[in-house]
Amino acid sequence: MNYVVVSSIGAVLMGIFAMFVRMKAANKPASVKKIILPPVFMSSGALMYIVPEFRLTSMEILEAVVVGMLFSILLVKTSKFEIRDKEIYLKRSKAFIFILVGLLVVRLVAKTILSSEIEFGQLSGMFFLLAFSMIVPWRVAMYRSYMKLYRELHGIKMI
Repeated sequence: MNYVVVSSIGAVLMGIFAMFVRMKAANKPASVKKIILPPVFMSSGALMYIVPEFRLTSMEILEAVVVGMLFSILLVKTSKFEIRDKEIYLKRSKAFIFILVGLLVVRLVAKTILSSEIEFGQLSGMFFLLAFSMIVPWRVAMYRSYMKLYRELHGIKMI
């Protein structure tokens, strides 16, 4: 079976998993650990760059990082926290699911188009870097928003 097809199926399954995780997360209080750990765990994927087939050119790195950061704006805009029962919760956002599906569709279309131009290994490296460049700014923004509410909830003033 074609590598692009297999990796696209994997991306769809991960997207579905992410939607369920996000919906479930809104039912439990948020924490710093839950915000910070996903990009930390994901960073181990950068070990792929040890293998020469996955290495990227400077231009591919720039493209992947810029697109990832642009996509992160959508995630940041739909990730808000609220205080309920003296706990901080992630607000449910109907738009988040649509944005996640939209980003997944864009990714699949881009992967299909680019697979004829770029080797599979490099394409995989680019899409990993794009995802990481999308998740890190999103989680940094979530952390800042969480900490703002945390200080408000606990009466901590910033100097």
